[in-house]
Amino acid sequence: MLGVLFAVASGASVWFAGRASRHAADALPVLATVPDFSLTEASGRSITRQDLAGHPWVADLVFTQCGGICPIMTASMSRLVASTSDLPGVRFVSVSVNPTQDTPAVLSAYAERLNADRRRWLFLTGEETAVRSLAVQGLKLPVADGDPAQGEDEILHSQRFVLIDAQSRVRGTYDVRDQEAMFQLRADLERLARADAAP
Repeated sequence: MLGVLFAVASGASVWFAGRASRHAADALPVLATVPDFSLTEASGRSITRQDLAGHPWVADLVFTQCGGICPIMTASMSRLVASTSDLPGVRFVSVSVNPTQDTPAVLSAYAERLNADRRRWLFLTGEETAVRSLAVQGLKLPVADGDPAQGEDEILHSQRFVLIDAQSRVRGTYDVRDQEAMFQLRADLERLARADAAP
């Protein structure tokens, strides 16, 4: 049974990559430039914009106690990481919008539960003002306080992934609930990665 599951997963990854490669797109727009930031990775080391420059990266907003869209986003990010093993320079960045709860130790345990490739997938936390500044001013993703009494998560945040190029410029946002958008993200990410690798 386990072998069958692995075979299905492998086939899905090949199909995902093949489908993505067939998506033709015009030149990607430049939507914004990510400003300087400094946050703390789950490993405890500091991560800045300069640490991610030089290669494309994909970012999203999550938090470990999220009962809404976060599990879907994290599963989708995990699939994206797995489908881009042929693009080793690409990075994936999940930023916690609940940094009070999501300490580096909590994020590290979260990453372990996901069997995340910690060399390529970073989990960031930090001061709330720094996190929200990166989310809103840098990634152009909304974040707001929710009302649990109304059935909302304590923090409301975007369900979009953001594609950033090697020059720290935002080149696209993609709704995680839209399968076609996820295919397009994979295609756009590969285009940026191949362009950066070209001599």
